[in-house]
Amino acid sequence: MSFFCNFQSDKCPGPISGNPLNGLCEKVCVQVKKVFDACMQQSQLNGIVLNITDLDPSDVTYPLTFVSAKSSASQGTISNLLVEPLPERPNSARVKADITIPVTVAYTDANGVEGVATSSVTVTKDVILNIPAASIMPYSVESVVSLVSTLGTYTAENQFTIDCCVSIILKIVMEVELLVPSYGYTPIPPCQEYTQEVCAGFFELPMYPQ
Repeated sequence: MSFFCNFQSDKCPGPISGNPLNGLCEKVCVQVKKVFDACMQQSQLNGIVLNITDLDPSDVTYPLTFVSAKSSASQGTISNLLVEPLPERPNSARVKADITIPVTVAYTDANGVEGVATSSVTVTKDVILNIPAASIMPYSVESVVSLVSTLGTYTAENQFTIDCCVSIILKIVMEVELLVPSYGYTPIPPCQEYTQEVCAGFFELPMYPQ
């Protein structure tokens, strides 16, 4: 079983039933990554050049045919970061950065053999975000990324040109010790082993048609 499989306990995650204060027993200090601000931008990018590496299998017959491309991780790599406070907007700043998205590319070669390779796409973002006031603990800028493409052409050896859809979330975060109300420790239910019930549904049939 799991938290959501008929495990009966008043200290499990899930919807609150009744008085939400019932069962609160302590204030606990937890170390978390607090998000001070975040924003998302989604866009279609056309004519993006992908230079692919790490072809698998490595022995391919050219030319290649593009099949698809998608991001291989949800964390983007931030470089050339500029955080410029805006005097006219207290606690706000211009945040500009290059965000590199790791990409996995699927293709077929001239013999119809399927393969995959790696590449990356770098996107520049220039946005306004709220930043925390000066403190001992520093904040950082993080990105959550997603890319997908099903339209591309082979334009040179180990190179595709694609049109893709990109989503990027920029966040201002800081590692903090946060005081939160608690219901105490969560009991962990035993796991339910997965088994393929070959006869499931059959044994429940009536002896004769109803």
